[in-house]
Amino acid sequence: MHRLAVLAGPTAVGKGTVADYVRREHPEVWMSVSATTRPPRPGEIDGRHYHFVTPEAFDRLVADGELLEWAVVHGRHRYGTPRRPVLEALAAGRMALLEIDLQGARQVKASMPEALFVFLAPPSWEELVRRLVGRGTEDAEERERRLATARRELAAASEFDVTVVNRDVREAGEELVSLMSSPPVD
Repeated sequence: MHRLAVLAGPTAVGKGTVADYVRREHPEVWMSVSATTRPPRPGEIDGRHYHFVTPEAFDRLVADGELLEWAVVHGRHRYGTPRRPVLEALAAGRMALLEIDLQGARQVKASMPEALFVFLAPPSWEELVRRLVGRGTEDAEERERRLATARRELAAASEFDVTVVNRDVREAGEELVSLMSSPPVD
């Protein structure tokens, strides 16, 4: 069994939606909650979706070595994974899932290469664009910034152990949990 899995992929691919599915349907999987300097989107709850922190509080987390990984995402906001809860979940023998961006996945791979690294891919570029536009949470400038980032992120799929295509949230979530539950392949 893979005790730690890292889920990453381009913006709007549905990482959060797949992670929410796993959280809801597979309580045996412990889910990391990232810290971020961005403001909450409608419906997001502090401590459940993210820990929403000020830039100053984020600076303290970095300075104190309290983040397993962190990155500036889309050139604007910072995101990071609090270290202690991840280590505590693993020490308790739980399967743990980190839903993070590509930069963060690379940092975790450098420090925890034994983890399972899963790239979540869209069925097509057109579908990724449709999802980003359809969620309506970004203005045109932010959408263009995110699409430019997504093009670079899609090229990184080969850095991951496995790719899961997000055609259907339930299928992608079940495939992810199945991969986490299977023994590592050497």
